[in-house]
Amino acid sequence: MEECRHRSQLYSLKRAIERKQLTIGFIGGSITDARPRHNWPEPVIAWFAECYPDVRLFVENAAIGATGSELGVFRAERDLIRRDCDLVFVEFAVNDQDMKPDARMRSREGLLRKLLADGKRDIVLTYTYSQAMYADMQEGRVPPSIADFEKLADHYRLGSVWMGLHAWNEVCKGRMSWEEWLPDGLHPTHRGSLSYAQSVIAFLERELEGAHASLGDEPQQPLLPEAYHPANWASAYALDFAQVELEGPWTIRRWPHLVWMDQVLHTSAVGARLAFSFQGRGLLLGFDFGKASAEFRYRLDGGPWELSERERPDWCGDQGWYRVSPIADDLPPGGHRFELEVIHGNRPDCRGTHLALALIGVIE
Repeated sequence: MEECRHRSQLYSLKRAIERKQLTIGFIGGSITDARPRHNWPEPVIAWFAECYPDVRLFVENAAIGATGSELGVFRAERDLIRRDCDLVFVEFAVNDQDMKPDARMRSREGLLRKLLADGKRDIVLTYTYSQAMYADMQEGRVPPSIADFEKLADHYRLGSVWMGLHAWNEVCKGRMSWEEWLPDGLHPTHRGSLSYAQSVIAFLERELEGAHASLGDEPQQPLLPEAYHPANWASAYALDFAQVELEGPWTIRRWPHLVWMDQVLHTSAVGARLAFSFQGRGLLLGFDFGKASAEFRYRLDGGPWELSERERPDWCGDQGWYRVSPIADDLPPGGHRFELEVIHGNRPDCRGTHLALALIGVIE
């Protein structure tokens, strides 16, 4: 597989450059997150600013470390679509690796269909690297997470950039040492991020050659092809907190701790409960999570109670991880009832009882 695959022209990007106002969006994990201030989006943004100095440039970097497409699909509307992005880079090949292939295909396609539905933006898929991909790449194979993304890229005619392969090739050619790339096997240094960005810039340079001359050739096509996976998450939505029944000392708070959360349902009371009804076939909850977080028990449709037992890695702080807890994705379509009760967790790594619920994600 090549480093760059060009499948269709970036018409929305070209139109934005022509009207001299461009909004670039990014969504992905820690490799794309803006907070380190040296990740690969920064050189790409700088390239746009240098090459198009007369274009008003807006940047919407919605990437969050330790998150995947199953959260991204619920964030697309607020963090990218409402921000009028003309071009969106999607980077979830690494963080989706541990999901079952069928599950990641459903959430990824849901994200892509949401972004493509109004026909107002282009999408470029970008694939980074983690050490789990080493054996496949050493043998010349495409890692499964990337191969699955390429199926969707082919189906929707989306350009893709295998940034990890570009950096790998630089190491093999002696242009960059491994420790200059990513000493921990996942997170690139400044030099590694620049390598990733250079592959994206090369992709964009080819795409934008003769940009203005090609605008008149834009085809008139339906906005979306038929879905690749009929059970994709394109209709996923967030349930309003106003529909939640509360028992105990809960508050709905504006949340100052994570920019990606507007409000959370919060309590620190063991035994506090909530319940709600929803229409759909699946449910996912999103939390501001950390070592000071409570665990919970829950049940669906009056069934047996189940316990959450979430891992708390050493790098995890007391809060600050936007973590999702998938509840179900295979319910019979129709109405369902969910109940939750806050518990301590009764483990050494459970240091508190804060439960900060930021998302009730319903999969229709």
